[in-house]
Amino acid sequence: MNTLSDVATIKELLARHGFRFSKSLGQNFIIDPTVCPRMAQSCGAGQGVGVLEIGPGIGVLTEQLAQFAEKVVAIELDERLLPVLDETLGAFDNVRVIHGDVLKTDLHKLLEENFFGMKAAVCANLPYYITSPVLMYLLESRLPVESITVMVQKEAADRLCAKVGSRDAGAVTVAVNYYAEAEKLFDVPAGSFLPAPKVNSSVIRLTVRPAPPVALEDEALFFRMVKAIFAQRRKTAANSVSAGLGIPKSDVIAALAAIGQEENARAERFDLEQLAAFANALKI
Repeated sequence: MNTLSDVATIKELLARHGFRFSKSLGQNFIIDPTVCPRMAQSCGAGQGVGVLEIGPGIGVLTEQLAQFAEKVVAIELDERLLPVLDETLGAFDNVRVIHGDVLKTDLHKLLEENFFGMKAAVCANLPYYITSPVLMYLLESRLPVESITVMVQKEAADRLCAKVGSRDAGAVTVAVNYYAEAEKLFDVPAGSFLPAPKVNSSVIRLTVRPAPPVALEDEALFFRMVKAIFAQRRKTAANSVSAGLGIPKSDVIAALAAIGQEENARAERFDLEQLAAFANALKI
């Protein structure tokens, strides 16, 4: 069944089920037949591996994952797509589709119930509007998965995969690098989707770290500090952290001095190790 990326097939399928695209759900279905096989092969799917997919749409990626993985569990928010998926994935006995919101799903329980004894990975074509919330939910949940391979907006991919301490890095870059190693795999032009979005996409892979690369005395403080630094990145880190965390500026400057950083340093001057040291030096 390698016709789900064919425009005529998609239109006929959706018309038969009376389906209309939802802009609010960011629905864009893949019509480039080369994309999903590459994603399935890149995510580590294979025998002994269970793959969690988020937002299967009409099942274009799901059917590719099913050909590689031992089992695939797909979470779909749009109830209207369930009968479509029943039709397109009916030939696969290793696929389970669940109706639900991934952000409200107990993923630890889901993985334990469906992938017990298997290695696990995540692979998904994420709607642009929930990219960061979903990725952070997956990472912060500390799921027993080896990797997260997702297609996201190209601009988001560039930021997620940027080097911490560069101009392209942001708070989400730091957070992702704390939990995983990020790399961009390949770009996907807007014309690869129906309907075509106004921006290009990229596929990235996050290889989940077995342990954080830096030692933190207070993880919550670290992330609050990072958020403050990047919220107003044109300001100095001293001003941003003092205002954002309510710490006297003199104490922030003292923490900067303790890690050998200049008083007027801005966000792009800190790599992950320096950010960790900065947070550990702060006294609240």
